[in-house]
Amino acid sequence: MGKEERYDVVIIGAGHNGTTTAAYLAKCGLSVCVLEERPEGGGAQETVEPMAGVRIQPHAIGNYGGSAPGWEQLELWRYGFRMDYDPRHPVPFDQDRGPMTRNGLVRVSDKDKMGWARMTGLLSDPPCYKDLLRATFWTPPHPSYVELDENTIPYMQVFRDHMPELWTKEMLEWTMFDLMDQYIESEPFKVHQAYIANVSGAFAHFPGVAVPAVECVATVLPPAIAKPVAARGNMHGYYHALIRCAVAHGAIFRTCCPVEEIIIQNGRAAGVRLRDDATWGAKKIWANKAVISAAHIKPTFLELIGPRHLDAGFLQRIKDLSIKGGSLYMAHFLTREELRYRPQFKWRDEEPHPFTGGFYCMESKEIYFKNLECVVGRQENLDIPPEEAMWGMVAADLYDPTQPQCTREGYYINGPLWMMVPTPQYNVDGIEAMDKSAADKKKWDEYMRQTLSCVVENLDDENLVRMWSDSPLEQEFRNTGMLGGSWYGIRCDRDQWWNERPLPELARYRVPDIEGLYLAHQSAAHPGGLCLMAVGYNLMHILIEDGIAEPGDWWYASPWYIPEKGKISAVPGQGTV
Repeated sequence: MGKEERYDVVIIGAGHNGTTTAAYLAKCGLSVCVLEERPEGGGAQETVEPMAGVRIQPHAIGNYGGSAPGWEQLELWRYGFRMDYDPRHPVPFDQDRGPMTRNGLVRVSDKDKMGWARMTGLLSDPPCYKDLLRATFWTPPHPSYVELDENTIPYMQVFRDHMPELWTKEMLEWTMFDLMDQYIESEPFKVHQAYIANVSGAFAHFPGVAVPAVECVATVLPPAIAKPVAARGNMHGYYHALIRCAVAHGAIFRTCCPVEEIIIQNGRAAGVRLRDDATWGAKKIWANKAVISAAHIKPTFLELIGPRHLDAGFLQRIKDLSIKGGSLYMAHFLTREELRYRPQFKWRDEEPHPFTGGFYCMESKEIYFKNLECVVGRQENLDIPPEEAMWGMVAADLYDPTQPQCTREGYYINGPLWMMVPTPQYNVDGIEAMDKSAADKKKWDEYMRQTLSCVVENLDDENLVRMWSDSPLEQEFRNTGMLGGSWYGIRCDRDQWWNERPLPELARYRVPDIEGLYLAHQSAAHPGGLCLMAVGYNLMHILIEDGIAEPGDWWYASPWYIPEKGKISAVPGQGTV
């Protein structure tokens, strides 16, 4: 077998960002090779069977991509993608379903529903909900010389043009709570929305990210998607359609092929060298046009490129990047009978009332900050009582009947339950503070069981068959792209958002001083997190600017995109700017 291969583009990492980019570039007619360290692609879009007939999602569960241009441009329905929709199962806020507090369910008032609808663009004429989401996530950062203010930031332009009565330049300094205070009265509802933002990539209490935090929530709720678990086959089903699309257009995928080095020749990324234990015979794979790293930002620079090709000060800034955004503990529960809400949490009249998941304990800012103080303040293991712990959970009832989590007769699986915990790398008690031993793991599993038992009434020993859980450290070990055990990578505050993410000179996906090297991982590129197909779509603008990609009539650029001077505009027909 030959020792070398050559393609137009080599992509490191077959997670959803690398695969999206491969699909776009292959559709442009380029030869593309994607190299994946693990036995299969998908990254955080992972579904596993810990026992026959029981499927769980250790990482990503929600479809954060209903407004992505990629659904149209990549035509994923041609490759098996299907969206679940069951009108019998109402989505959040329908039929008065609301946040759960220690005292029970809090129903969302019509006024607060309309307040949320107003601030997310559902009530403008015409509705600008999709425009606002795309302006926040699916648009590339502006060139560095463009001044960022209330007139040039895309989501501010949407407010100005479609919702002028809401627009104010002060919004750029607000927290998410400040924005919600204008239109929503109920504190539990505000805390509920804030918590969803926290586990989706942007903290509600950080100043300067009010709109991105709100849109983190909007992108995972209807009408952006049919319901929280929307892709048939769940997120792994979505990834199957995505990789089929890339392969159908000619992309080549090599699994069990870890990359040892990005080859730099005369200041240009020329290809990659595989690690000695890679299963593919070709140890060097060359790139005619570009190398794209869809791997986590720190190993990309600190291991794959190395200090001899980079400025020492720049490397130190990479080392200093903060991942103090909190991490997620994930748990699944296998039971003999369906879980049932306690009476105070029921929101349907039918009996028995099945458990459909939800968010707990969303009652007050006091509880909110008590949890966040522990997770991102003191960076200590949770010391709050289980009845005050905040969590979210997807239950079996939300899955399409044709794609159930559990097919074992007489058993039910519910999950994941996810809870914010300290990032392992910053835990004051050490990186293994949550799972130094089997006893530690058992302790935290029992904690998860106790806090879920605040809401469900039958999670006793007789009913509970088994739990599967992943601490953040275990998630990072399973999937090296899960920086700190969280799919959103590094924190998304004003210092690491849009033109700043994660460093200003990397914001437009290019690597300074190395020609032909680009970034496409959520820890290295806007928007971060699991906004489906956003990084690949945004990166396409830059690859078009640099003359690497030439898409066909199916392509359209973001309406808020500003081309860089001297480059080829990504807007069809504009030519060089």
